[in-house]
Amino acid sequence: MTLQAPHLLIEAIAKSDSRLTKEALVRAQAELANSEFFAGLKLAYDPLVTFGVKKVPTSTAGGSGLSWLNFVTLANKLQNRELTGHDAKYAIEEAMSTATVAEWNGWYRLILLKDLKAGFSEGTVNRVCEIDYPQYKIGVFECQLAKDCVDDDGNVDEAELTGKKQIDCKLDGMRVLTVVYPDGRVIQTSRNGKELTNFGVICKQVAAIAGQFSDPTVLDGEVMSASFQDLMKQARRKTNVQADDSVLNLFDIIPLSEFLAGKSKLTQQARTQKLQTLFDLVGSSLPNVTVVGTETVDLDTEEGRLRLKEINAAALAGKYEGIMLKDLGAVYECKRSKNWLKMKPFIEVSLTAVDVEEGKPDSKFVGTMGAVVFEGTEDGKFIRVSCGGGFSIQQRAQIWATHTKQPVQWRKKVKGKWEVFTELPDSTDVVGLVGEIRADAITKSTDKEHFSLRFPRFKTWRGFLPGEKL
Repeated sequence: MTLQAPHLLIEAIAKSDSRLTKEALVRAQAELANSEFFAGLKLAYDPLVTFGVKKVPTSTAGGSGLSWLNFVTLANKLQNRELTGHDAKYAIEEAMSTATVAEWNGWYRLILLKDLKAGFSEGTVNRVCEIDYPQYKIGVFECQLAKDCVDDDGNVDEAELTGKKQIDCKLDGMRVLTVVYPDGRVIQTSRNGKELTNFGVICKQVAAIAGQFSDPTVLDGEVMSASFQDLMKQARRKTNVQADDSVLNLFDIIPLSEFLAGKSKLTQQARTQKLQTLFDLVGSSLPNVTVVGTETVDLDTEEGRLRLKEINAAALAGKYEGIMLKDLGAVYECKRSKNWLKMKPFIEVSLTAVDVEEGKPDSKFVGTMGAVVFEGTEDGKFIRVSCGGGFSIQQRAQIWATHTKQPVQWRKKVKGKWEVFTELPDSTDVVGLVGEIRADAITKSTDKEHFSLRFPRFKTWRGFLPGEKL
């Protein structure tokens, strides 16, 4: 393999459907120290490098060639907003007329669009270069994410609910990282680093108070609109953008340098206070920006635990997505962390088991109980729901053995080795028993004839005999 022109490399990588082939092509250029190629990859894949252009023309009659140095000069001016509007348009067109058709359409244009259209990402580059060629690694964009303190079966990890926690409402919107530069530049990205350009009203307001920042800063928050569906439509739309009613709900702040390093220096409590102090100072200039309200509770006290239940119930009544519990003394870490815990509000209803279903053929519960069908009335709504979550493997085997009147085997690890156990039919079928079901909400069923439950999880039986509710 010889040193190749970047546009030819991108073409070759795009033609291959093999991940290994793509990686081999990238590795070969790393071995050859193709610095132009990797510099271009960084421009294309670094989410904090933006050029302020949405459309870049395709070349049909190019020139003799555009040097990489001249392109980088253009890219830097676009990135620093030294060229905007018509000036940017003319400069891009001039560069296009100088470049050959192949190098413009297959390389320079794709960088400005930040989409190489070749079926590989910064992850591919980093896998190849991480050990032997770290100089070519591309920074991966990551923000702090919360861990769920409720498992798939609806069980709360009580061990995590201790100490003083800051509680916020979990908003049902779109996570947006807003990077503010003291010179007035504002870049917004999704949580995975994809640039967002459709919340111009918010960006304009934030840019107007950029002078309050001495260093580039990341404002972490959630954008909400009239409805989540409308919001997502606007986020995807490239033309006829109508997002003026969108509101950026901020819940954290961190210097860009610390964000890129992956960890903040300030604690959650200090960052929350810093954000609120900033908003108290400039909030009147930000009609489309607000700060999420917080409350601190001590979960080591009975009063704090009671208050958590009250807040959870209020979140459900207010139709929030859930609540967030944040460790007051924790730093911001750019990864999924227990520093933030998410808890979705839930309801508990008592319903009667009316049937037992076998696990689906392609599931791990084939040959045993897959779900119990429950029915009943709650708040005047007739509910029918198939509940498969919340049961242990042994419970499933026992229920299915009794229901089918046949022995059912199940396995578990004992001292590192799998052992087989057998459940025999019991005298009491679960059909007719009243079960307590935990769910996110009561919803209309797909056939619209009755109500169902969102994410139902079995909690416990309410009695020992059919119809008994203890």
